[in-house]
Amino acid sequence: MPQTADTHFGFSTVPLAEKQTLVDEVFHKVAARYDLMNDLMSGGLHRLWKEALVTQLNPPRSRAFRHLDVAGGTGDVAFRIIEAGGPQTRVSVLDINGSMLAVGRERAAARGHAAQLDFIEANAEALPLTEGSFDGYTIAFGIRNVPRIDRALAEAFRVLGRGGRFLCLEFSSVDLPGLDRIYDLYSFNVIPPMGRLVTGEAEPYRYLVESIRKFPKPEAFAAMIREAGFARVTHRPLSGGIAAIHSGWKL
Repeated sequence: MPQTADTHFGFSTVPLAEKQTLVDEVFHKVAARYDLMNDLMSGGLHRLWKEALVTQLNPPRSRAFRHLDVAGGTGDVAFRIIEAGGPQTRVSVLDINGSMLAVGRERAAARGHAAQLDFIEANAEALPLTEGSFDGYTIAFGIRNVPRIDRALAEAFRVLGRGGRFLCLEFSSVDLPGLDRIYDLYSFNVIPPMGRLVTGEAEPYRYLVESIRKFPKPEAFAAMIREAGFARVTHRPLSGGIAAIHSGWKL
């Protein structure tokens, strides 16, 4: 009989076919307070990291710019891109999780951004989008939750037009001696209890902490981006390597 492929879900081993459902359950539980928890967990640093991501994207204000933000359901990155790019910028926010998208739609209407945004419930591994239809693609703190990262990267390459840019903001490997031990103690001993206090759920945050440790090291992830077809691939550590921005171009 053929063997079922396995993958990791945090530190647990699960059948590959089940991981997406498990990830969905995590984000359904935390959607309403997802951005608040990001503020608390990172001490507000995630805002600076996202600003760095958008600055690196540098959406032009002088012409139309079509952008895809994947795993960005709450709109946090998309709003920043619209504000940086101006009235000719259009952003499609794609997320597999309907609860996260519901938060984003509500916030977009409240901020007056609805005309420049559309929200798509779909899988990063199989984008229901036309080849070459976007100028930019971002994914912030989402790619480590994708069961088949290689497929998501291949889809990113497919939907970008020539000259389009891929940018990924993700937790990374701490590279400052001493900070790594402090970061581990904080991650495993503070974040899950904080999640229980704020959202009523500790397990989703235990998974999120574990998933960071299972994500490929920066050089290994950069190699995956190159394998997907991207050129001029770089990565830039942020805050001592707690996070990193990976960049690639479709040339």
